[in-house]
Amino acid sequence: MSSEPVNYNYIHCDVFATRPYSGNSLAVFINSEGLSGQQMLTITQEIRHFESIFLSEKNGQISARVFDLFEELPFAGHPIIGAACALHKQSGSDAKRAWKFDMNGGRTVSVASERRDGRYFATLNQGCPEMLGVVDAKPLFARAFNLDKLPDLPIEVISTGLKYLIVPVECGLERAHVTVSNLGGKLREVGADFAYLFDIRTFEGRHWNNDGIMEDVATGSAAGVVGAYAMKHGLVQSGKSFALKQGHFISRPSEIIVTAYGTSKNVERVTVAGEVAFVGSGEVIAP
Repeated sequence: MSSEPVNYNYIHCDVFATRPYSGNSLAVFINSEGLSGQQMLTITQEIRHFESIFLSEKNGQISARVFDLFEELPFAGHPIIGAACALHKQSGSDAKRAWKFDMNGGRTVSVASERRDGRYFATLNQGCPEMLGVVDAKPLFARAFNLDKLPDLPIEVISTGLKYLIVPVECGLERAHVTVSNLGGKLREVGADFAYLFDIRTFEGRHWNNDGIMEDVATGSAAGVVGAYAMKHGLVQSGKSFALKQGHFISRPSEIIVTAYGTSKNVERVTVAGEVAFVGSGEVIAP
């Protein structure tokens, strides 16, 4: 006899969005107990959100696993913020809540959530950024993204969980796209996982998967890195929040609230925050 199929419920929400059908969509599986990593990846590929997050709880500890359409990620911003607000909504509480998520790679991240004016908002503490070094390859990466001459600021690798090469831009962000087939290899050569374009005038960003096919709507993990970069180079002040815009070039406007603390010589920590809008819910059969 074949065993009965197991169903798993998920919440569909839009992160860094003030209303549904904007921002970065996400599937939150509140209880994913029993699913393997391969099953989680298969479900993520089937649902086709940019990322999905799978939660399980044991002895009061919440474990979280994040997948994009290709692989498991050790850390990601918008899934964690979306998960915190989904749990807050499910709790029915109007009080502020604090959450800790144990990521699959061993890292524990802290998130604070609140409900205000009927909407949910969460703040993720991305901790102390790692400043991994300036990269001497501006012409190469300008060409890789169809950009003209870059500003005087350096391109630099920084991490708050994922290693991003920050590429500052002063003009041409709207024309940018990935022009090379081996972007991932070029990034690995300079010690980065991904690249993020950051317009230093408008505080707007763009990010693609390394194959250049899919553009991200709002990149929470990169937003913390942008905050560290902006503070190091005197673009923002300690403790003063700024809005990082993303997604409007692909008709999914998003807004990420970033706050860096410390000095230009010592960025102590960065927080990333935003609203979460709820769209619906669903159920899948385990692969």
